[in-house]
Amino acid sequence: MPQNTFYVTIALSIWFDLQGKRVLRYLSWDTVQRGLFHRRGWVRGLTILAICLVAGVPVGAVLGLLGGLYGSAALIGLAAAYLILRIPMVGLFAVICVICLLPFAALPVDIGFTPTFLDLALLGLFFVWISRLVTAKDAASGKQEFITTSPTLAVILFVLLAIVSFIAGLSHSTITANLIRHFGEILLSVLLFLLVINMVRTQQHLRTVTLVLILAGFGAAAVGVFLYVLPDELTVRLLSALRVFGYPSGHGVLRYIEENSELPLRATSTSVDPNVLGGLLIFVTTLTITQVLARKPIIRRGWLIGMAAVMLLCLILTYSRGAFVGFAAAAFLLGILRYPKVLGIVIVVCLLLLLLPPAQFYVQHFTEGVQGQDQATQMRFGEYKDALILISRYPWFGVGFAGAPDIDTYLGVSNVYLLIGEEMGLVGLGGFLLCLGVFFFNFFVTRPRCPKNTELESLFLGPPLAVAGALVGGIFDHYLFNLDFPHAAGLFWLMVGLGTVGVRLVQAQQPATAPVRQGAAADESPSGSALPDTTKAPAL
Repeated sequence: MPQNTFYVTIALSIWFDLQGKRVLRYLSWDTVQRGLFHRRGWVRGLTILAICLVAGVPVGAVLGLLGGLYGSAALIGLAAAYLILRIPMVGLFAVICVICLLPFAALPVDIGFTPTFLDLALLGLFFVWISRLVTAKDAASGKQEFITTSPTLAVILFVLLAIVSFIAGLSHSTITANLIRHFGEILLSVLLFLLVINMVRTQQHLRTVTLVLILAGFGAAAVGVFLYVLPDELTVRLLSALRVFGYPSGHGVLRYIEENSELPLRATSTSVDPNVLGGLLIFVTTLTITQVLARKPIIRRGWLIGMAAVMLLCLILTYSRGAFVGFAAAAFLLGILRYPKVLGIVIVVCLLLLLLPPAQFYVQHFTEGVQGQDQATQMRFGEYKDALILISRYPWFGVGFAGAPDIDTYLGVSNVYLLIGEEMGLVGLGGFLLCLGVFFFNFFVTRPRCPKNTELESLFLGPPLAVAGALVGGIFDHYLFNLDFPHAAGLFWLMVGLGTVGVRLVQAQQPATAPVRQGAAADESPSGSALPDTTKAPAL
């Protein structure tokens, strides 16, 4: 854009900003309609010109000031911010999509640290939710109730223990902007539980969020499989294109077993690390399989089967043994609790892996891990031993999140429970287990009351089983509570929140045999029963 034109554009943009109320008053929707359909041609022309100026001048100013790439990103961000302000659930969908598809994407700006897409999505979502809570604004009821469904108190206690450990750990480490940012991301990820149980209030909301999770997870799995089957050079070129958003580039984006290029390639999608991708697939594959087996799935079963197949294929291509064991545990629980046919499916998949020639290396790799013969497993055993030493020295509140105080120890272990023990001590680990213990207690106590063969049943079962599978996978990895992977922690607590919402919806159901009061027909559902109609809800 020429310099003079740029200055003129900026001046016009400022004028329109100063005269914004007057412009909007004269260009109301009714006025625009009358102008567009006026019988005089010059009136129609002036209306179209006014619309172009109002819409085009600010856009041109942003593009002229920031350039095509950054200006477009800014406009998309402004549009997303407007949608989140108008419809808060859109913000939750944005968080889910970022977690699944661009978990490490960051803005190409430096403000002391580089804000990520996840940072912006979480901060925007919390800002809107807290603002609506404070102003008591709710489209349906005119008020916003703060919900504290169990295990809210345990989650808040866990957050407070994390803050105590963080502050205590500063006595032997230096605080940095990057450390504060990562710790803040972890806290927001845990507190996502509170946001979910307060925003997802109806069965329709729960259905929609579950569908978004399945679709976003399928997108991540499809990208992972697609990049895996491409030639290596093309895969490197495509993944390196994300370097503008802070992603790594070059041949290092390709991940191999034991980092040996002579061994099979591992699928990473846009998750950088194959184990982290495997953890994501535990959640979304469990949700999808639960819907496949449901009597009333949320979308057509054929689509769900196709998506589940892609997710399972991508899970296998990650060669993540911990993720495979975690998903197998979730599937086993699903078979025990509700669908026995799942056990047969798991057996068939295992037999195929044992018998098919292309899967022989996968079986060998898995067997070596179980026997502790490969290098990665032996390194894990060493980490476990060092972690126990560190925990024994600082057993109560751990060493914090910055680093170990002793020169002969280090902070980091491929086990989420030992990692929490290192960072927050046995007290913090106890708080974490307390949260999950209350969560699963509520689930198992409520399960007998869940109506069978209904849509609510699959929505109720999916998240807790996915959490259980992730906890099994956490025995072999640390991404569920790692400062470097806040999106994985956010997905974990989001799923805990969805499971809590499912429990609350089931508990809200009244027994179908309850006596119906005379004259209470106005309060009954259309079917005539005393059951509340939880499938209908205000528009998102």
